[in-house]
Amino acid sequence: MSMKILLVIASTRPGRVGPAVADWFRRSTEPTVAELDLTIEVADLAEVGLPFLDEPEHPSTGIYQHEHTRAWSRQVEAADALVFVTSEYNFAMPATLKNAFDYLSREWAWKPCLFVGYGNTSAGSRGVQMARGVATSLRMLSIGGDVYLRLADDLVDGEVIDTDRRTNHAQRALEQLTRAAEVMRPLRGEDRQIVPATPRDVAELVVLQRACWVDEAIVNQMLDLPALHESATDVEAGLSDWSTWVIRSGGRLIGSVRAKREGDDWLIGRLMVAPDQRHQGLGQRLLAHAETRAPEGVTAATLFTGARSTANQKMYQRAGYHLSTDEAPPGAVTLRKPLS
Repeated sequence: MSMKILLVIASTRPGRVGPAVADWFRRSTEPTVAELDLTIEVADLAEVGLPFLDEPEHPSTGIYQHEHTRAWSRQVEAADALVFVTSEYNFAMPATLKNAFDYLSREWAWKPCLFVGYGNTSAGSRGVQMARGVATSLRMLSIGGDVYLRLADDLVDGEVIDTDRRTNHAQRALEQLTRAAEVMRPLRGEDRQIVPATPRDVAELVVLQRACWVDEAIVNQMLDLPALHESATDVEAGLSDWSTWVIRSGGRLIGSVRAKREGDDWLIGRLMVAPDQRHQGLGQRLLAHAETRAPEGVTAATLFTGARSTANQKMYQRAGYHLSTDEAPPGAVTLRKPLS
């Protein structure tokens, strides 16, 4: 199965050699990439452009207010393993790398990482040591076998000197990173992970909708709720019209959410968590996941909930939504949240 490796260039200062080091690593490992069916994607923090951490919610909630955070979340979450190309400033990693780490939480978890350090006296090893401690706290596995380059010895005119020994080292390191990613993949499997829904999920989605919307019917004193009456055919048709995601635990479908674009709005619906699985943060995770999937150009997320569903309204308001005067279905209210 193909794997995606995210190659992160940490330094953002003018005159940096990080991009040249990253280019050397990509060139050197091309045979390994082809042999192991890998994809390497570069994330240059100078282009990612994260400001100093500006998210009001703790990253463990997955509730992101800003598009730059959601874009960074998507990029890291899609990776199976990471390679960090980092310099050393004052015996430490660049502040830009620490900042990039701090923006996210679960997206880093259960993924192996490799470091390519560069610097003067220590060849960047002290910066790597600091970064490794942060990566470990985020539940990443630093596999060792890191690559180190001394600026005075291993680079000429800003380019890495190619040697067979150095190239072989890079190839072996990437191979070991891939082996670790394969072993760790089950830890990032479907259990309590948010994945796209498929037609195989339809029967369980029907059951989950009815279990969840009984409470809504009672609280709002109305039975005319589509989620209570849709057939399996209706639910399956919804998979074509909406982007839908589910969470499973022990093989059982325990939560779901869906979203679609309507003009400049990202309409979020059918956020549901099995009654016996509530109060564990799953609803917040699903909501945040749907928000991060908003396409470019969308300016706000919109959702509806029952006019008497005060608990739901409070949850959405804690996530940054505000009651709106926009039209809502009978017996419901509209909530909106800016996404840009």
